[in-house]
Amino acid sequence: MSRLLRRVIFRRRRNFDLSGLFKTTVRFPFIIPVEREFDAVGFGLNAVDHLVVVPAYPEFDTKTRLVEHAQSAGGQTASAMVGLQRLGLRTAYAGRFGSDEEGRFGLETLASEGVEVQRAEVVHGARTQLAFIIIEARTGERTIIWDRDERLAYRAAEAPEDFAARGRVLHMDAHDPPACARLAREARAAGTIVSLDIDNIYAGLDELLPLVDVLVSSKEFPRRLNGTDDLRAALVETKSRLRPGAVVGATLGGRGALIYHEGVFIEAPAFPVPGGCRDTTGAGDAFHAGFLYGLLQGEEIEACLALGCAVAALKCRALGARTALPTAFELNQLLTAEGETS
Repeated sequence: MSRLLRRVIFRRRRNFDLSGLFKTTVRFPFIIPVEREFDAVGFGLNAVDHLVVVPAYPEFDTKTRLVEHAQSAGGQTASAMVGLQRLGLRTAYAGRFGSDEEGRFGLETLASEGVEVQRAEVVHGARTQLAFIIIEARTGERTIIWDRDERLAYRAAEAPEDFAARGRVLHMDAHDPPACARLAREARAAGTIVSLDIDNIYAGLDELLPLVDVLVSSKEFPRRLNGTDDLRAALVETKSRLRPGAVVGATLGGRGALIYHEGVFIEAPAFPVPGGCRDTTGAGDAFHAGFLYGLLQGEEIEACLALGCAVAALKCRALGARTALPTAFELNQLLTAEGETS
């Protein structure tokens, strides 16, 4: 762990009274491959977001004048790959776009960021996944209204072959579990680490979960999966569904993130957003980019949590899921400022 990250973690433990949570350094229980074509490969969703900022979330049967609107590329896995690419890593993305104008826009934004998209597909006649996102100007919190053309879904046999083994990490969002399971098995055979971001229950999930090394979900997912409102108990139960030694956790929005591993809960508070929060859209995707960045750099779990929270905070500086995803320099600036805060 770098001196800067050690200083940041020490100060955050002290400032948030977390010092009693850790007795030993908690490391990842697996070996990350070194020599691969890409640091991370992603298989999953892309989307085009139509963002509308309003002064306050409107009540039913009222009219509200918008403050700002924009079109932005998004999607869980696609945005995570962009986040890693901006941090200086090598990434590739596989997923499906519609043949509409939004699809052309979404594919071009990925390619322009330097993400390799040779395994991306354009489905003739299909519409690209879209979302209409209402953002409250005062808090930056958002409500998402979305739709996905069924023609964009993958069956297991349609999953891209010889893709998972090209990366040190395979990151997915589990929207097509049978196809994800096929890629996860390929990753397992090649020694590639399997990372999963998931927020809902999908058919075929039981086949996928036992193949996962790292699962960091939304805070709602463990409760939906296990039928309990106690998040920590739900995380313990979720871990039992994964492969032995897997790491499980959840993002907590403005409260940061939580990991459960080796009988220990590791908590990381959120970072303040520089200049104030403008939009939380894609903050979870940004967290995954920061967390995986740390994992690929060989950091310990607590440091990866801090990096995930830092990247998520920086993303929230601007409107859109990817607009303010940071470079490594910007991330270092935030960590330096946090490490110097008394």
